[in-house]
Amino acid sequence: MTIIAKALDQIRRICGGLASRCRNIYYRGLGVEIEGYVWMRTVDIPRNYSQIFLAKGVALDEGVTLLAVGEPGGAKKIAIGENTYINRNTFIDASHQITIGRGVGIGPWCYITDHDHGTEPDTPILDQPLVSAPTVISDGVWLGAGCIVLKGVTIGKNTVVGAGSIVVRDLPPDIVAKGRPARAVRKR
Repeated sequence: MTIIAKALDQIRRICGGLASRCRNIYYRGLGVEIEGYVWMRTVDIPRNYSQIFLAKGVALDEGVTLLAVGEPGGAKKIAIGENTYINRNTFIDASHQITIGRGVGIGPWCYITDHDHGTEPDTPILDQPLVSAPTVISDGVWLGAGCIVLKGVTIGKNTVVGAGSIVVRDLPPDIVAKGRPARAVRKR
């Protein structure tokens, strides 16, 4: 790497750090509860800012969306624990409560939700109320790229979920799971 390339890389890193700090200030000002410093690339938090908690050391990569919908309630609709990394273009969609533990790694293009729509036969889907249940991703979990985590599931501590899997039911701690739907394939 040439001296010029090294200098330009250093300038890029400084500018990226300053932009992240500005995003911290901006989202704090809107009401997101941020504990300490959170590394933030260009992310989208469109509304219900006060319903989101980010612990210190959280890292949100480019294109991450945190969407909290519905009326504000008691507990935060989205709570993300210390030192969790959420990779590019991941969408977290909460109407009730999504809790993500400490030290979690979430791959790119994941979708995590705590709700879906009712399915009554004589009412259009979009006219039906949301059906919600808390979703929990425990400490130390790793979700591979493109995972989908649906409402009401708990993924146990230190579990690894393979890329492209769909989690539709609880997964115990300390396993490797994969598939559509995700199933335990071995102990970790």
